[in-house]
Amino acid sequence: MDIEDLATFVEVADSGGLSAAARRLGVAKSVVSRRLLRLEAELGVQLLARTTRGAALTEAGTTLRDHAARVGAEIDAAREAILPSGELRGRLRISVPLSFGPTHFAPALAEMARRYPQLHIHSFYTDRFVDLIAEGYDCAIRVGYLPDSNLIARRVGAVYGKLVASPDYIKAHGAPEALDELAAHEALMQGTEPWQFMDGEKVVTVRPQGRFKADNGAVLAVAAAAGLGVAWLPDCVTNDYLESGELVAVMTSHPPPSAGAYVVRPPGQHPERKVRALIDLLIDYFAEDPRLAEAEN
Repeated sequence: MDIEDLATFVEVADSGGLSAAARRLGVAKSVVSRRLLRLEAELGVQLLARTTRGAALTEAGTTLRDHAARVGAEIDAAREAILPSGELRGRLRISVPLSFGPTHFAPALAEMARRYPQLHIHSFYTDRFVDLIAEGYDCAIRVGYLPDSNLIARRVGAVYGKLVASPDYIKAHGAPEALDELAAHEALMQGTEPWQFMDGEKVVTVRPQGRFKADNGAVLAVAAAAGLGVAWLPDCVTNDYLESGELVAVMTSHPPPSAGAYVVRPPGQHPERKVRALIDLLIDYFAEDPRLAEAEN
């Protein structure tokens, strides 16, 4: 059996269809179909039952999927063991935040591609928390306060933020000064996430309310500048607004604790070397990039 055919079959099984697997692998759907037909011919069994909604595993396919995934993991481990030090091959499929990923993380990924010319990097920019296992990602970069999950997370840097509002909003509604005053203000949020603030040495969690929500930090900054409410946002999103005066920091006596930037990956014994290389690069990147440091204002 061809190793590439087995790996393609695992992608189809995990993604639920040929089209989704083709997108993950970065190849044409016809290539995926040809590999599957070749594997089925080699084994003499049907692995997938094609349906109008995609493809469902047959009993034989279900059995093969787990064995094929283990074979692929062993092959990847063997390749890493025999590769010259520093050389990386294969594919790194990574989810990156859309809010400031294109400006703040894309340069780091470009540098990784420059350092490792044999590595294929497929990056996907979204503020949605993707399902790493179901959607076939090697890892993701996430920013903020991580919810509890079974994922393995490695902090690569600190991210600082502020509570901000526009001068027009403050003129019309006043600026919150105490934590209990936030309930009277319109909060601009990504969803129903809580906000955290420092009260002396203690971290206090507040659950704000608001009618304007967006899954993108840059959009929330625009809404705040338009006077729709107060928003907790990372400094790297609001710095330009603060410098221009479109936004001002509020409730500065209760600053948010520093959040983090993390590389998260599916659970496993050891991260792949390509993921470890990304983590090391991002740690250096956060240490050197002044845009990611705590803002003085």
